[in-house]
Amino acid sequence: MNNEILVGKSTQRTAQKQNPCVQGTSPQNVTVILPAFNEEVSIGSVVLLTRYYADSVIVVDDGSSDRTAEIARKAGAEVIVHEVNKGKGAALKTGFAAADDLGADIIVTMDSDGQHNPAEIPKLIEPIIKGEADMVNGSRYLNGLDKNTPAYRRVGQTILDEVTNLNSGLHITDSQSGFRAFSASTKDIFRFKAQGMAIESEMLADAGKSGLRIAEVEIGVRYDVDCSTEHPIKHGFGVLLMILKDIEFNKPLYYLTVPGAALGIGGIIMGALFLREFVIGKNLYFGPTILMVLFIIVGSFMALTGILLHSISAILRDSRIN
Repeated sequence: MNNEILVGKSTQRTAQKQNPCVQGTSPQNVTVILPAFNEEVSIGSVVLLTRYYADSVIVVDDGSSDRTAEIARKAGAEVIVHEVNKGKGAALKTGFAAADDLGADIIVTMDSDGQHNPAEIPKLIEPIIKGEADMVNGSRYLNGLDKNTPAYRRVGQTILDEVTNLNSGLHITDSQSGFRAFSASTKDIFRFKAQGMAIESEMLADAGKSGLRIAEVEIGVRYDVDCSTEHPIKHGFGVLLMILKDIEFNKPLYYLTVPGAALGIGGIIMGALFLREFVIGKNLYFGPTILMVLFIIVGSFMALTGILLHSISAILRDSRIN
């Protein structure tokens, strides 16, 4: 693995042992992972605040060209550096492995730009401590979408939530939240393959497939510190495309059989209408007739392919269980 540990553990652990807030929160080891890319402006304050609510703070500097790693180290974080930018999924994978090495019982993920409030960590991890959940999702929209959010963002968020829930089999109100808590026992179920912010939806799909108990708690978010360089519409389409690809492999009945059946049925209805017109003496037009045939052929192919892939997936799942 092409990473470099930049800071030792003794200084931070000594500081945390003297921190009554962390001890009062839970007897378990709470480790926070902060994926970071060019976050020198915010990373120092985020680490300092987070250390008050955690036993360890891991910053994964994902190929930054600024002083993110240096400032995080001086603030007392465990710092791991990716020499090149690998994406948030790879950064989280590195962070989860490091948290396991530190003996974490609970792993918390947060954004490093200051959007999330570290003071909400105790609330986030509470369902895990009580044994009520394996994973907790911090939700900005537990009580509905904020009406002050621009309309295109509300529409985009709703679409991503619905498609993510379809793929994962869950009912999550904020599928794109980066503020989450995990029991350390869940660390091996995640693929960490998605690029960019699509990792949030991928982790929910993995959690749903593995049958994790998932809870949601309401969190606040500061949007005045949002420094994302990617346009929200471009980001939304990228995440949606990833989810649809995931559905194609994990739920082919939804992705192929359902739309294929709709096309095939549409073609059959068109054929029935054309046949009725032909019987009463009207002419059949070449264009619509070819379209009808295409609908039936393509729809039937998609439906049968989806059924075949679903059967193969079921056989593979059974073989893994046995």
